[in-house]
Amino acid sequence: MSRSNLITRSPNPETTRRTSFLQHSREHLLSLHPVGLACALLFYTWSLTPSLLPRMWYFQALATGISLATGYGLGVLGVRIWWWAGFTWQPPARWRRIGWWVLGILALVLIPLFSVLGAQWQWEIRELVDAPRDSRGFYVLVLLLAALIAALLIAVGRAIGRFLGWLNHQQRRILPRPLARLGTVVLMVLLVWVLINGLLIQGVLAVAERSAGPVDQTTREGIEQPRNPERSGSPDSAQAWESLGRDGRGFIGTGPDEAEIAQVTGRAAIEPIRVYAGVDSADSVEGIAENAVAELLRTRGLDRTALLVVTTTGRGWVNEAGAESFEYLHGGDSAIISMQYSHLQSPMAFLADRETPLEAGRVLLEKVFEQWSQLPEGDRPELYVMGESLGSYGAQGAVGSAQGMINQLDGGLLIGTPNFAEPWNRLTEERDAGSLERLPVVDAGQHIRFAERAGDLEVPTAQWEAPRFVFWQHSGDPVTWWSFSLLLNRPDWLAEEPGPWVHPGMRWLPFVTFWQVTADMALSLGVPTGYGHNYGEEAVRLWVRILEPADWEEADTARVMEAIRDPDEGVTPLGEFY
Repeated sequence: MSRSNLITRSPNPETTRRTSFLQHSREHLLSLHPVGLACALLFYTWSLTPSLLPRMWYFQALATGISLATGYGLGVLGVRIWWWAGFTWQPPARWRRIGWWVLGILALVLIPLFSVLGAQWQWEIRELVDAPRDSRGFYVLVLLLAALIAALLIAVGRAIGRFLGWLNHQQRRILPRPLARLGTVVLMVLLVWVLINGLLIQGVLAVAERSAGPVDQTTREGIEQPRNPERSGSPDSAQAWESLGRDGRGFIGTGPDEAEIAQVTGRAAIEPIRVYAGVDSADSVEGIAENAVAELLRTRGLDRTALLVVTTTGRGWVNEAGAESFEYLHGGDSAIISMQYSHLQSPMAFLADRETPLEAGRVLLEKVFEQWSQLPEGDRPELYVMGESLGSYGAQGAVGSAQGMINQLDGGLLIGTPNFAEPWNRLTEERDAGSLERLPVVDAGQHIRFAERAGDLEVPTAQWEAPRFVFWQHSGDPVTWWSFSLLLNRPDWLAEEPGPWVHPGMRWLPFVTFWQVTADMALSLGVPTGYGHNYGEEAVRLWVRILEPADWEEADTARVMEAIRDPDEGVTPLGEFY
């Protein structure tokens, strides 16, 4: 026998690693429950169906990954419930092998098919909202990233399952099995509640406030301190320019002056008043409101024909198109008062702090109303409200009810209202029979009307009487339609005929639609003006209908719209939230 035959050949390390990886992957896949995998595959196909807005591929991957993990978890939960109910039957080994083969074939067909369909649907949605197209090639990466996200979430879910099993085992030493299981569920629910509602939210809010503070000290490019006394932050103002906050300085440092209004409208004009107080100007919401009202009195804003009270979004943003429209239509004979109440950006405040916007809206309107009501009835300016998103939520909370709005105010424009706002929610639920959830008709449109475009304000069943209020909402605005109820309940707006700028293929799907709309919210400002949560120059037409200015013609409206139109089409870059 030759020497070479006696020597044992060493295995190739690379081959060994590859074989080990493949074997480990196969064992891991087989450890997953086939029912869970089948449900995950179903949820994968659902997650790629159309939703409200186009999504970048990595947001699609996030929604798909969460949907995959949700589908798998629900499938495994169904099996566990089957076992807990006392059913012990399992299919024979031959059936299980056939099931794995069927599942594999379905996966090989459905995964590439819906990857292609998902890319096509995204292109169609981009065409609907005039958004630029992404390369379809990016959708190859959706599956890879989604699988990674799903694997991580499933691993976390399994770890929690093992913890619950250990907890249940410990309790069974001293308790009967049913009580031990019940105790495990109760302890888990309490733990989740404490983490989410207590430590987690408070911790996130604290970190967000600390990180947002320095950003609030910056000023947008092109914004300069005003010199005219009709503005807060000017040399004549008691409110320092630096105290107004980033969005407060943006609001005060923009807008038309007397000359611009006269040039655009062709009518005589005066210098409009804008007053504002920042969150750093006082230690309380009430103190900030008092500072803003003091500015209103300093500038003699109550001597103007019209006064607009604006409740801002999280860190103090005001819809500029809505504010400028109001000023142009009044020839500058107007005053706008607003205030900042938080450093938090709107998405964070939307999820974690819904009390402060209500308090800010209520306190500011109360302080204004206190001064306004002291004037002789014939000398009071007409009183209006405006707010977008959380600002709309706060403005509505300030009046409390639809009847409160009608009794106290002369009109208002409420923009992109969140689903949880009142009285929006109540008005939508109690809308006139036969009207749509996305465009409700309330009391035949006597005082309150809903619109996506100005043409929607035409309600033939009744004359529109003063005071007039408009709820301006896009059918594709996820901020308006996002709700936890989407997890398990189909809303009317997805059962009705879709809006003209919503993909007709959008359907309600349990759990999945919630995550789709959640992903849409993150990109709701990244679409052109007039879509999503991006509200622009259409405000002119809406204010014209609310105010009915004398001798105003369509040509006047067109000139004002052109004057306030965003030259960049209003697309807000990803990550730039107000």
